[in-house]
Amino acid sequence: NQLGIPAAITRTTDETLNRDERVSRILNAFGNDPNVIVLSNHINAGGGEGAEVVYSLRNNDTLAKLILESIGEEGQKIRKYYQKRLPSDPSKDYYFIQRLTGNTQSLLLEYGFIDNSNDLKKLQNNLLKYGEAVVRAIAEYTNTPYVAPNGLETNIYVVQRGDTLYSIANKFNTTVNELKAANNLTSNLLNIGEKIIIPAKIVEINPDDYSKYTVEKGDSLYSIAKKYNTTVDELLKINQLSSTNLSIGQQLFVPKIESDSSITIEDYYTVKSGDSLYSIAKKFNTTVDDIIKANNLTSTILQIGEKLIIPGYTKIEEIEPIEPSTSSDIYIVQSGDSLYSIAKKYNTTVNELKSLNNLSSNLLMIGQELKVPTLSNDYNVTYYVQSGDSLYSIARKYNTTVNEIKKLNNLDNELLSIGQALLIP
Repeated sequence: NQLGIPAAITRTTDETLNRDERVSRILNAFGNDPNVIVLSNHINAGGGEGAEVVYSLRNNDTLAKLILESIGEEGQKIRKYYQKRLPSDPSKDYYFIQRLTGNTQSLLLEYGFIDNSNDLKKLQNNLLKYGEAVVRAIAEYTNTPYVAPNGLETNIYVVQRGDTLYSIANKFNTTVNELKAANNLTSNLLNIGEKIIIPAKIVEINPDDYSKYTVEKGDSLYSIAKKYNTTVDELLKINQLSSTNLSIGQQLFVPKIESDSSITIEDYYTVKSGDSLYSIAKKFNTTVDDIIKANNLTSTILQIGEKLIIPGYTKIEEIEPIEPSTSSDIYIVQSGDSLYSIAKKYNTTVNELKSLNNLSSNLLMIGQELKVPTLSNDYNVTYYVQSGDSLYSIARKYNTTVNEIKKLNNLDNELLSIGQALLIP
């Protein structure tokens, strides 16, 4: 998603899915299309060692080869990429995840063997890197510029001349044995330029001292830190995060804040044109989940004029609505944004954005709020992209066309990201 490649996951919790439900969720995400890539992620067993990739009979081996080689670049032994046929009908794929997923490009990824001692250590220490290697391969396959996520390399040290395991351990407040275990080293010998994993230190915290926060669409560590009057560094520390990447539904420890959550049936907010649960939650310093629970909502779709209970407020109808400035709106910086891309989107220039926001450089932070010129109000609603959306499905839903949406939002292509705000004509 951060690279601009729309992505969806079939399950975010530990739930059992039968075959039909699993296939249904895959095909419903982006449709039955040859441009859709399906990745079925697995840990292998059976006495072998290393990673392997199975690709479907309807596809060529290009992506399978790229993925396997990319995993190999992270130090994992690579076995083979191949196709597997159904014994009872060799014209069909062996695995249902390939056999039943229509025209999509479906691959089954085996990252290593859990019953092999060497693979077990690698999987324990490097699985996140193997996953990122797959992302890297897909970026190359789709000709998408690749940027490593923030923090991916923060626990990596490159061996310098004169280094020893002892000096490195001393430098990073760890031990030689911990370094050897994290890197599967059998001796103390190091090579100049070798990359060494520095094991993360576990931070002891008392859960009673913190509240739990569930990550919502559009959240960043920066915006969450701002909401709870803390810092990104502190959130990284107390949650033992190695990067600033978040996923929807992820739970974080956050500082406790005092709030009055008493509500009555008379406390409500009237939905206006352009509202979404996300924008309403942000306006009243609450969360989408809390609004959904307070109103027993079964979906995130709102109707103009609908009345919502807002947790933490009384006499909500008396609160003055927050109207956007007549000359500027607020834009929240997303991953991959630049002043140039934002200026293009809002029909302005980089210099005008810098002047409007008193910026002295072109550097931006994810979650940063920027004043932007107000776009024409020649539209009906603001729609926030959800998992499985495409410009075609959104256009069909609002009885408009893909070209009209692209024109109104200054889009150069049809790639969408979850949480992206779209003006709908």
